[in-house]
Amino acid sequence: MPSTPTAAPPTIPPPDGHDPRCIPHKLTQPLPVGEACVYPAYSPEEHDVWRTLYARMAELLPGRAADEFLTGLTALDLDREKIPSLAAVSRQLHHATGWQIARTPGLLDAHDFFGYLARRIFPCTDYIRGRHELDYTPAPDCFHDIFGHTPMIMHPRFADFYQRIGQAALACRDPALEEQLTRLYWFTVEFGLVRNPGGLRIYGNGIISSAGETLHSLTGRVEQRPFVPEKTALQPYDIWHFQDVLWVVDSFDRLESEFVRWAKAHGLL
Repeated sequence: MPSTPTAAPPTIPPPDGHDPRCIPHKLTQPLPVGEACVYPAYSPEEHDVWRTLYARMAELLPGRAADEFLTGLTALDLDREKIPSLAAVSRQLHHATGWQIARTPGLLDAHDFFGYLARRIFPCTDYIRGRHELDYTPAPDCFHDIFGHTPMIMHPRFADFYQRIGQAALACRDPALEEQLTRLYWFTVEFGLVRNPGGLRIYGNGIISSAGETLHSLTGRVEQRPFVPEKTALQPYDIWHFQDVLWVVDSFDRLESEFVRWAKAHGLL
């Protein structure tokens, strides 16, 4: 196993509430999908931020990231030197698992977001964080979305699980159950661990797109519990601190089957 730091994880202060990237968008018209995603005129500085983030994570992830993530990343063959085109990534996803990418202006209203997932469309930002946010950004950017999310969507079983979450969320009308579903999403898609033949590995994109979370997640400071939907759905989380409890799946077949079992028991699938 790779060496891990011994320094305590930092506490990240909440934003002041004025960052427009943290305000969910309620859609009034459909998002552009696939080939309709226009490539922005990025600055050299924006491409350099992507290059810096990619190089840092490429060094940290071997031996820490899930085999399935690394396989997906290799298959995508993302450009390390400049920000990839959403249309090009969408073509690769569609060929591999039938998913596409939609260009979103930022965080989406939850109903809109899950509605796209239910149709095998991943809403993806195309802006990138500033250099002062290399270690942390309060809202998802295209590095989080493209580098963090899309390699796992290349995996057929995870891609099916991701669609199931969207379908279940659209069927949910109980606020208490919606909260449980949000926690399941958080501790799988964003902050999940999996047992690979080589040991415990990261697949959650909230970890994989963050150097700090990557280094923290496999240390003895984190309690790693077997994934059981009924238990995971009751686990609270705090977005402003490194996670101190993470949930481990044995395989992505098991992740999907256990989620489907839970969702059907609650009348969501």
